[in-house]
Amino acid sequence: MNETTLSKMRQMKFYGMYSAFMTAIETGKTDHYTLDQFVSMLIDSEWDDRNNRKIERAIKNARFHYKASMENIIYDEGRNIDQTKLMRLAECSFIGKNENVLITGSTGAGKSYLATSLGYQACISGYRVMYHNTTKLFSKLKMAKADSSYLKELAKKERQHLIILDDFGLQPLDSQK
Repeated sequence: MNETTLSKMRQMKFYGMYSAFMTAIETGKTDHYTLDQFVSMLIDSEWDDRNNRKIERAIKNARFHYKASMENIIYDEGRNIDQTKLMRLAECSFIGKNENVLITGSTGAGKSYLATSLGYQACISGYRVMYHNTTKLFSKLKMAKADSSYLKELAKKERQHLIILDDFGLQPLDSQK
């Protein structure tokens, strides 16, 4: 009977429930739960699995160049990073208010890392994020104008809650229309 149940869980794409049920069977811990606790454990496992996969998809779709997290930011005196301000930004309320964040500093100060870590935090909070190197983005948009996919590219950008433009201002902007 358990094999049939496991098979149905996989067919219905209840991967979290499947893993939790399989683990409970293998460890013999099915007797330790009441019926409502067992169902609750299965539902929680499915919820967590779906939420984790949603976050993984958001991070993959953002196309970050590397992994960054708020927990790994180093707040040395020389870096002049306001930890309180950064933790407020990590709450992502600026996204809901349609506010912009501009991170400035010298080369190698960690601007890209800070922006990426905020992007990861936004993905975890359920926002759609897209990361771009500004020079490559403008080249891509210029090519899109040439092959008539410009409006489609702009529509992709408009669907995002947060767009991170890395290395903005390193090269002069092209004045051609």
